[in-house]
Amino acid sequence: MSDKRRSTRRRRGSEQPTLQQVADAAGVSAITVSRALNAPERVNAATRIKVLATVERLGYVPNLVAGSLASARSRFIAVIVPSLANAVFIEVIHGLQETFEPEGYQILLGNTDYDIEREYQLIRTFLGWSCSALVTAGLRHSEACRSLLTHWDKPIMEVMELGDALDLNVGLDHHEAGRCMARHLLAQQYRSVVYVGACLDRDYRARMRFEGHREVLHAAGLEAPMIELDQLGSLDAGATGLERVLARYPSADAIHFANDDLATGALLRAQRLGMTIPGDIAIAGFNGLPLGQHVTPRLTTIRSPRENMGRLAAEEVLKRLDAKRVTRRRHDVGFELLVGDST
Repeated sequence: MSDKRRSTRRRRGSEQPTLQQVADAAGVSAITVSRALNAPERVNAATRIKVLATVERLGYVPNLVAGSLASARSRFIAVIVPSLANAVFIEVIHGLQETFEPEGYQILLGNTDYDIEREYQLIRTFLGWSCSALVTAGLRHSEACRSLLTHWDKPIMEVMELGDALDLNVGLDHHEAGRCMARHLLAQQYRSVVYVGACLDRDYRARMRFEGHREVLHAAGLEAPMIELDQLGSLDAGATGLERVLARYPSADAIHFANDDLATGALLRAQRLGMTIPGDIAIAGFNGLPLGQHVTPRLTTIRSPRENMGRLAAEEVLKRLDAKRVTRRRHDVGFELLVGDST
């Protein structure tokens, strides 16, 4: 683990900073800190900037639960996902919800639109409501967000991927998923394979799959070209991806798409162009969405156990909330290669 990761690793049992600690660190009174946060127009600019910088550095979260409720444990679980338009995250949320609700917990749901700064602001707001726990999709956060969570003393569950988590972690290995599909395509004797993704700086898990895909192709002595679209997964974007592959790599015999939406859009576009799949070009995706299993030819893809991931994540959070011993901080839910007729 790098020194940087060690320095931001969550310290279990650390106390959340108080308003007075922020005031002392900033060299101002507690009332000045309160005004800087709640009535900034009443504080001069230099003082306000100093206070806000101290708030961010210490990871202070003002408690938004009023009066006598402030010391009570809430029955809310904050859940932060990158998209509410993507069926993948909806299924994870369903798994969380059906596990939390019977235990008396309700979900506070936030959507980041794949923006880590927006994630930080959402988490600050939700923690201010004294949530009992936080579930967030992914392990990558801004430095300010990581500092904030390091000082938070309640359960944090990071889902969708595996890695060095702040606290609890349930997910799958995206590098290995990319390698798995690349190995399948090579086993089918495809030798000119193009990876197509979209907005890979934001959808970084798709980039991780590309990296795994590239490793396998390079190990086989093959090139691993990649086309990046500027529109996140959709049927139209998939059709565009196919057209760009045909224009730039006319000898390509297979396309590995970052998700099933893109792959299905490409498959449908290929059929409108009079192409046969996989005769003229093979197409593969990722996620195992029902859409790809109801087109002809049936899509080759990798299925991730999304609802099970949500249920397992919720079960582990509930153990922590019930003060039960958590014996495994990280759970690999794995994935399944679904070989359809498109490859």
